Amino acid sequence: MIGCTTREKVDLVLTNATIYTIDNDFRIIEALAVNQGKVLATGTSKEILSKYEGQKTLDLKGKFVYPGFNDAHCHFNGYGVDLMQYADLRGTKSPEEIYEVIKAHHEKFGGEWILGRSWDQNDWQVKEFPDKTKLDELFPDTPVYLVRVDGHAGWCNSKALEMAGVTSSSKVNGGEVLLKNGKPGGILIDNAMSLVYSLVPQISPEQHEKGLLAAQKNCFAAGLTSVTDCGLGKSAILLMDEMQKEGILKMRINAMLDPTQENFEYFVKKGAYQTDRLLVNTIKIYADGALGSRGALLLADYSDNPGNRGLQIESQEYYDSICQLAYDNNFVVATHAIGDGGNRLILDTYAKFLKGKNDRRWRIEHSQIVNPEDFQKFGEYSIVPSIQATHCTSDMSWAEDRLGPERIKGAYAYQILLQQNGWLPNGTDFPVENIEPLFTFYSSVFRTDHNGWPEGGWPMNEGLTREQTLRSMTIWAAKASFEEKEKGSLEPGKYADFVVLDTDLMTATPEEVLKAKVESTWIGGEKVF
Repeated sequence: MIGCTTREKVDLVLTNATIYTIDNDFRIIEALAVNQGKVLATGTSKEILSKYEGQKTLDLKGKFVYPGFNDAHCHFNGYGVDLMQYADLRGTKSPEEIYEVIKAHHEKFGGEWILGRSWDQNDWQVKEFPDKTKLDELFPDTPVYLVRVDGHAGWCNSKALEMAGVTSSSKVNGGEVLLKNGKPGGILIDNAMSLVYSLVPQISPEQHEKGLLAAQKNCFAAGLTSVTDCGLGKSAILLMDEMQKEGILKMRINAMLDPTQENFEYFVKKGAYQTDRLLVNTIKIYADGALGSRGALLLADYSDNPGNRGLQIESQEYYDSICQLAYDNNFVVATHAIGDGGNRLILDTYAKFLKGKNDRRWRIEHSQIVNPEDFQKFGEYSIVPSIQATHCTSDMSWAEDRLGPERIKGAYAYQILLQQNGWLPNGTDFPVENIEPLFTFYSSVFRTDHNGWPEGGWPMNEGLTREQTLRSMTIWAAKASFEEKEKGSLEPGKYADFVVLDTDLMTATPEEVLKAKVESTWIGGEKVF
């Protein structure tokens, strides 16, 4: 008799797709069934359709499905706040262009301050830090605060410096006030930025909520279903938690804590906090600044700035105290370290506590420049190198100027880092870089800018393979936050978080990767884009 078998009713069935499960065997399947937010079964279209009847059935006509992309290092909350407050200066080619952008932004939005984000003097004809002269001329009575693309330098006018009480004798541990003719010139590096930033008006809770939803919308359009937000205060985390529980913030978030006493009391000393969408189990700290603003801590002088080795942001005692607190409360430590000096400092600090192989997954964010003698410490102490491949292709036109031909060999060395533990997470660091995970894929695999420079890649032997890159953006990113059993691959029992693309990333040309279109994004079997 035909039609006697009753098919199990489920929420969603996908058929006729090319589905990269990103499981241990990197299996490619045709179909899957989803129920109650999780993957129930995988197989051929025939197998799945014979067993399951979907309330919704999608025939994907050969389209390509991947686990939802997971940005393992970004500033989701900061990006949302920026969307509400800051003029976007990314891609500007001169200070003159910036003056026009901030004038137009201020005329449109008004406000007590003029704020902007993402200028980069390395993109200008004269690759030097700007000063406050023209800002003073244009805005004598309104404070101006413009954040460099890496978030490690601020460009201010006299009004902002005056309000903050910044003088030529201002000294800040882990930061620097750059002087011009013996007076503050308008540039604040690393910790010195807080002198002015602390005065910037905070956005209202309503605006904050609006910003998070705007950030989420842009992330979903890019195929992101999970983010690790690197450094948050208590109020931002509680707002996210509340919005997630209301069902309006659907993004899955690994929220790293700013190292504040309030966070230590409220979160760390109570142990990890986890819901189906939020995880709090990590403290985020800084070893040094950034390479672009010459704040990254180097073991020897900058090749293009003799006498400067960058900045160590805190004291050794400070790093030891944070590591002890995290160790005692079973929290992860994630430390920003870019220079070879910064990486050595943190590798050796972690080693004192970890003492050998372990499963604590303490991380170094960026792991950008590592001395050849230090690479093996990542493996020896099971320290996770958390990389952002787009930094490599953004920095490559000037990184060798900073480091010289020998040191550059230990920079952006993703294969050497990968070999240490056999896996690593990958992210963008947005809004420092663009939020697009497909740009992460492109930079990891092709190691060129979007125009194909330099031809053949920079240096290709340290790029990741396509399979390694997909893992770094999905299952390894989940593993970095101890969530590999819940998400990161499309296997039965895991969250049905996935993205549908019109392009096969395993075979696409560089041009095709850049043109790839996100057709839809799903979280827990719900279509969110």
